[in-house]
Amino acid sequence: MSDLHAGTPPTIQRTAVVTGAASERGLGRATAALYAEKGWAVVVLDLDGESAAKVAAEIGNSYGVPAFGHEVDVADEQSVARAHAAVAAEVDSGALPVVGAVANIAGITSPVPFLETTLELWNKVLAVNATGTYLVTKAFLPAMIDAGWGRIVTMSSVSAQRGGGVFGKVPYSSAKAAVLGFTKALARELGDSGVTINAVTPGAADTAIRVGSTDEQEKAIAAGIPLGRVATQREVAAVIVFLSSEDASYLTGTTIDINGGSHMH
Repeated sequence: MSDLHAGTPPTIQRTAVVTGAASERGLGRATAALYAEKGWAVVVLDLDGESAAKVAAEIGNSYGVPAFGHEVDVADEQSVARAHAAVAAEVDSGALPVVGAVANIAGITSPVPFLETTLELWNKVLAVNATGTYLVTKAFLPAMIDAGWGRIVTMSSVSAQRGGGVFGKVPYSSAKAAVLGFTKALARELGDSGVTINAVTPGAADTAIRVGSTDEQEKAIAAGIPLGRVATQREVAAVIVFLSSEDASYLTGTTIDINGGSHMH
């Protein structure tokens, strides 16, 4: 992990739970590392449980913070329940401090044109991106409400705002638009509970989510961005970690664009 560098974090007070955080070139992994750099304990959740444990160990060793990794299928209610129970047990045992932030980053995309989109593909893309956000948030939210403090960050996309135009098509844009509605509605419900929820809408970033894209496609994507390049993983992670901080206490129900100017509104 090129973004990892050793350091002495401040006193560790809370744990950040990050989904989809084991991918070699993923926003989840970069975000988990940045949480640790800023002094958070970290839980890495990923469909690949073995990789989640390895990434957690690397982060823990690099930053000297408690870090655990667990397998989770965010689209499966029982799998989410098992992962949540494992984290709750680590908190109860004192191995982890209380969970203070949940970053819902797990997601998949698809470049398939609409008329070639099967119901199976439609359901899969919505299940991981939208239903996964619902299930993970619902699992960890009660303890945050009980504690009177918490930060939830959801991962939407510029594709939800402009109707695609980057790589993912109709199912992806639809799922990410659902995440925006979820975020705003839940923010209203949470009110003065002490728990905030905000969404980030990255444009193209230097990750592996655009599986199968060609060099020509990548050049065209970068050419359509006023800053002339895609975002680094750390640039996106920095916004997520900020939204989890004390300084973001008056932000809830917001949508933070991270797109280099590719979508201005």
